[in-house]
Amino acid sequence: MSKKIFIGVAWPYANGSLHLGHIAGCYLPADIFARFNRLIGNQVLMVSGSDEHGTPITITADKEGISPQDVVDRFNKEHTENMRQFGISFDLFTRTSTQNHKMVVQEIFKTLYDKNHIFKQSVQSFYCTACNRYLPDRYLEGTCPQCNYDHARGDQCDECGQLLDPEQLIDVRCKICGSTPKLQTTEHLFFALSHFERPLLNWLKDKTYWKASVLKFTKNWLKDGLHDRAITRDMSWGVPVPLEGFEEKRIYVWFDAVIGYLSASKEWAHLQQSPDKWKEWWMDIDCHHYYFLAKDNIPFHSIIWPSILMGYDEALNLAYDIPANEYLRLQGEQFSKSKGLGIWVPEVIKTFDVDTIRYYLSMNMPENKDANWMWDDFVVKNNDELVGTYGNFIHRVLSFTENNFHCIPQKGDLKPSDVEVQDTINRSLQLVKDSLKECKFKQGLKGAMGLAKFGNIYFNDKEPWNLIKTDKKQCETTIHLCLEIVQALCMVMAPFLPFSSDNIWKTLGNDGSIHDASWNDAMQPLLVGTPIEKPKPLFKKLALKDIMEENDPFSQLDLRVAEILEVKDHPNADKLYVMHIDLGALGKRVLVAGMKPYYSIDELIGKKIVIVSNLEPATIRGVKSSGMLLAAEDNKGVVSLLNPGTAKPGSIVGVQGIHQNPVKVLSFDMFKQINLLINEKQQAIYKERIVHIDQEPIVTDKKVEKNAIIK
Repeated sequence: MSKKIFIGVAWPYANGSLHLGHIAGCYLPADIFARFNRLIGNQVLMVSGSDEHGTPITITADKEGISPQDVVDRFNKEHTENMRQFGISFDLFTRTSTQNHKMVVQEIFKTLYDKNHIFKQSVQSFYCTACNRYLPDRYLEGTCPQCNYDHARGDQCDECGQLLDPEQLIDVRCKICGSTPKLQTTEHLFFALSHFERPLLNWLKDKTYWKASVLKFTKNWLKDGLHDRAITRDMSWGVPVPLEGFEEKRIYVWFDAVIGYLSASKEWAHLQQSPDKWKEWWMDIDCHHYYFLAKDNIPFHSIIWPSILMGYDEALNLAYDIPANEYLRLQGEQFSKSKGLGIWVPEVIKTFDVDTIRYYLSMNMPENKDANWMWDDFVVKNNDELVGTYGNFIHRVLSFTENNFHCIPQKGDLKPSDVEVQDTINRSLQLVKDSLKECKFKQGLKGAMGLAKFGNIYFNDKEPWNLIKTDKKQCETTIHLCLEIVQALCMVMAPFLPFSSDNIWKTLGNDGSIHDASWNDAMQPLLVGTPIEKPKPLFKKLALKDIMEENDPFSQLDLRVAEILEVKDHPNADKLYVMHIDLGALGKRVLVAGMKPYYSIDELIGKKIVIVSNLEPATIRGVKSSGMLLAAEDNKGVVSLLNPGTAKPGSIVGVQGIHQNPVKVLSFDMFKQINLLINEKQQAIYKERIVHIDQEPIVTDKKVEKNAIIK
């Protein structure tokens, strides 16, 4: 019997391009689940949209010198198009800046206030005297009290996922100017999260089927007791507070964004010209709600959003499951929009077939632990699995059919080995179905690939190229059965590889899209005599060398922050220093640098610098140097080290828009091909893009002329 499935997917901030960490974390698994449920006959409503309020937007606007509206308009348009290109099949991808969203948020806010779940309170808030403004949490950074990460934000630590209040930060500083802000008294509104501690515990009692990581994260929050959270902030961008005396404040984005699931549902209903239709998904107790997100978003969906719904209207459905994923990392580092570290969706779509990327992300999905995007592994899985196993089986079957029969041949009497084909198809369909029902996407894809492997073995064992010469009728049966495997593969792969699956489905003579078909159609009888056209290969082999050549050479650099621990004169050179540096997790090293004419030993000890950490080692006047520090030199002979500020040793230095895939050892000749300059603001630039870490531009120590060369 048909069920209703509501799928809410985390809302991406509209302050930068999407990267593959976003896709693997929530958008791809949500799409696989949505497509699968539609195929098995369930009614699905999948919504999300651009999160367009909060400080990430204003920070980007400040840096670019444009309005927040300009920022969100640009990235909402880009995100919407990228979702479509990647095949993410939203029923509605909207934005939080709509009038509809504003009305729903304010209505929920007023209801909670009237029920005394929102209250006024005077608080100490950080005020920057240098900037002459109160600082919202994301304009603050400091050291996380939980894990000691020294670039934690005022609302959350990206390293350990701990939600924070700004006053919990150690060594707090203003992200705008770097000065130390002072606490001052101001009045804010708070959401009484503590009111919902007991109801949440009762609600969680039967959630034993949740992922262990999600359940543990949620219970740990409750174990420590729930604390009331500020629901307003001092800024001008966001949903206005519908309360007298708070006109200059805005509703906090953590409250605003999660309400998007409900406001998007109402917007969708209006677009269907049936304004009350949203109630079918929110007030039908048999409708299951699933929320897809990355692990840093768990408490917002397992604690905060259920609390808002409980306080607002107990008739509304709470989450049935929250299958949150862990992180996808790049070469061991966390993908980060704010740090400019990632493989960016707009670029990767131009370079690779989308189904190829979807396959690797699905097979390498961080379902229960962090996963790594590795370019060499991507090439191997594409060539050996997607091309060599799946694509190869389908292409050889369709090619043999077209070459020898030109259409789907008749199925005759079955031998015992032929009966096994249909049994294997049935088992595979059930295995994939059971896996996807439980959101076990990697297991489901492996089950589908198991059917492709079986198909290759069956085809090889039957040797139809010989069989057609000796027993054409039996050959027709063999090929008919192979085409049945192809049809079943179409169905089990459709949630994962929507574009290529649709093409194969139509090649078999089926009308319409496979995504409008039924899961049971995988076993429908093939129409004998249906013409089969000469097939084209579904996928192409990749070469790691070609991929690296297509990438910007900057991506091969491994620029890191280092701290100088010790400096000595070089024993065999008058102008050289021997430096002992700390690279954090990368360990300690020795560098030889010609800084003696420009910096004293005392000036260098304790200084943070930027180095090329993967440069081939060189022995300079008898001392081995493992890396090279970066400094700018202008045409007047002024030399200045690049200054990464307070960044932690080992931190990655990057350029937004260029994914980093550093080679193990970079030759000096390759490094010389990468031209870095200084702009008028004394910032390091590469091809007119700012070189930065944690959004902060890398600047020079001393004043140098514009276009000074970094080397």
